[in-house]
Amino acid sequence: MQTTSITETPVVSINGVALHNAGDILTADALRQRAYAELLRQTAIQKGLLNADDAPGTDGVTSEAASVAIEALLEQELVIPEPSEEACRRHHAANQASHYTTGERVNVRHILFAVTPGVDLNALRKQAEGTLLNVRCFDSKNTEAAFFKAATTLSNCPSGAEGGQLGWLTTADCAPEFAKELFGHPEVGVLPRLVHSRFGLHVVEVMGREAGVAQPFESVHGAVTMTLKQQTFVTALRQYLSLLATDAHIEGIDLDSSDTPLVQ
Repeated sequence: MQTTSITETPVVSINGVALHNAGDILTADALRQRAYAELLRQTAIQKGLLNADDAPGTDGVTSEAASVAIEALLEQELVIPEPSEEACRRHHAANQASHYTTGERVNVRHILFAVTPGVDLNALRKQAEGTLLNVRCFDSKNTEAAFFKAATTLSNCPSGAEGGQLGWLTTADCAPEFAKELFGHPEVGVLPRLVHSRFGLHVVEVMGREAGVAQPFESVHGAVTMTLKQQTFVTALRQYLSLLATDAHIEGIDLDSSDTPLVQ
């Protein structure tokens, strides 16, 4: 999980263009996203795809013209080949249970430790890990009471008032990163690991499962193709942004070792 530490000063800039106003308080992720967007905006100007008088702004909002120009830039610069049928079949076989099965449902409850701006991530993780260990230490007779108590007193989700109950869920009911940890697995009971999502850290108990129906390759060929093309796009974009960052004068932030927030 990426850091959400707060950055106040100095002002971050790309080739002399400030990404925010002095004194603004932004997360490191927000600054990276603005930096990458500004790199692309400036490159679109250099390539003649955007007027040089396009205003950069310091509020993180890209102009409509810049957004259109950046799309055109990426279409022009990134080569995204069609995946072979062999690659598609391999991906389908490896991910059929987790991605290409319909109708699977899980009965879930959880305890959410929300990640919010300014939160101490180390302390939050320790609290979440301690809670996970605590509810897993009880035998089956007492897990119900322990989990309910922890959810009602610690969870940052409204479901905490109901002991963390989320009920029966399908993949469509969940954020993708949450669904990835729940579906396509045989586990029942309190999961032995914290589940990470855009909302924070979750202690999760799977209380029941209903198996889905595996979809044959022919019926999901299009979806598999799009998935592999998206993966290729993400890789190509990260490489392209890395090249742009190498040639740019960047002040106030290190982009060398960071993932690309634009494609997360």
